[in-house]
Amino acid sequence: MGAPPGYRPSAWVHLLHQLPRADFQLRPVPSGFAPQEQEYQQALLLVAALAGLGLGLSLIFIAVYLIRFCCCRPPEPPGAKSPPPGGGCVTWSCIAALLVGCAGIGIGFYGNSETSDGVSQLSSALLHANHTLSAIDHLVSETVERLGEAVRTELTTLEEVLAPRTELVAAARGARREAEAVARQLQELAFWRGVPLSPLQVAEDVSFVEEYRWLAYVLLLLLELLVCLFTLLGLAKQSKWLVIVMTVMSLLVLVLSWGSMGLEAATAVGLSDFCSSPDTYILNLTQEETGLSSDILSYYFLCNQAVSNPFQQRLTLSQRALANIHSQLQGLEREAVPQFPSAQKPLLSLEETLNATEGNFHQLVALLHCRGLHKDYGAALRGLCEDALEGLLFLLLFSLLSAGALATALCSLPRAWALFPPRNPSASCSGSHLSEPLFPARLETGPPPRSFPGCRRRPH
Repeated sequence: MGAPPGYRPSAWVHLLHQLPRADFQLRPVPSGFAPQEQEYQQALLLVAALAGLGLGLSLIFIAVYLIRFCCCRPPEPPGAKSPPPGGGCVTWSCIAALLVGCAGIGIGFYGNSETSDGVSQLSSALLHANHTLSAIDHLVSETVERLGEAVRTELTTLEEVLAPRTELVAAARGARREAEAVARQLQELAFWRGVPLSPLQVAEDVSFVEEYRWLAYVLLLLLELLVCLFTLLGLAKQSKWLVIVMTVMSLLVLVLSWGSMGLEAATAVGLSDFCSSPDTYILNLTQEETGLSSDILSYYFLCNQAVSNPFQQRLTLSQRALANIHSQLQGLEREAVPQFPSAQKPLLSLEETLNATEGNFHQLVALLHCRGLHKDYGAALRGLCEDALEGLLFLLLFSLLSAGALATALCSLPRAWALFPPRNPSASCSGSHLSEPLFPARLETGPPPRSFPGCRRRPH
């Protein structure tokens, strides 16, 4: 079973599909998509656990750095007036972290948009397929009901009118049998009637999940944007309470970034396994959920010359039966109307029913061809395996950049804190090195520091 026309696995799918997989015992696991198997589930959980390991290492590194900075600094000699070195390094480290964070936010918004577009394309394809299946069901029901009404009324009336002529009654009864045969054949064409799996329900479930996924990522992006703003504002104003707020938010967003990274990585690996060869899994799953025969499902999912139309025989028999009814009605109109004028009205009504039935039949032939539903199938795969997967990879990059930027910012904050000037007048007048500004002269945005009235220059 090859890939369907209109969809080919992308390079990202091939690359991710080739990555090695292992279960909790580190035993190799095949890369075929098998979410129902425990070993495959463990492999995806192990991929997600790598992000948890990265989070743990990041927190350990930050904690060790902060402990070393706070507890292992050499004591300053008494009377030292020179500012501690590294103010410019702290400044540019914070600026670099902010730039990386802003780049990650832009990548995150793009990835979120791409993922949303892919899921929207998937939902649209499912809705269009549901419309096609509903149209088939509606046409079959309408045609069968129309033929049944014709059999019960017009043909019954015609037999009563033509009762004196047994050969004409036999022709009318022949048309009745043909109409009943067409109705039976058409009822078998509504293959999705009574199936518990509805593409509409699947599309609604996908849209529901996507709505909350989109909202969660937008909130995460906004949180990181607030962290960047608080960092910039705190450094510009040299406000320690803003730095405290920024530290708490940075730790929260750092945990969320690593958590989303694990979820994105596991989803991307699983999606690549599915997209590398989707036909087999979808055929088996749909057959299990719907109970339809493999011939019908293979015809619509594969739509190639190797699979014949499973409804072709019924369509051929129905077309022949309609042609027989038409010829019988024409014969009755030629022979019966001159002798039985009252037979003209039911015959005209039967002709109208036959014309409507033939119109519905041609629409059914077009809808039952595999082109339409297979086009929806290809569109759904392209939306899920191209746009959504690409957006997911951009979101993975966003989470990675965010984690790196936040870790850098958290390591730079203690040095920035030490360079902030004191807020009390006595400390400002003492000439302490803590009054050294954090930003260089060209980066200072606020007015020059104000001298206090009680401060006097100390004599040298």
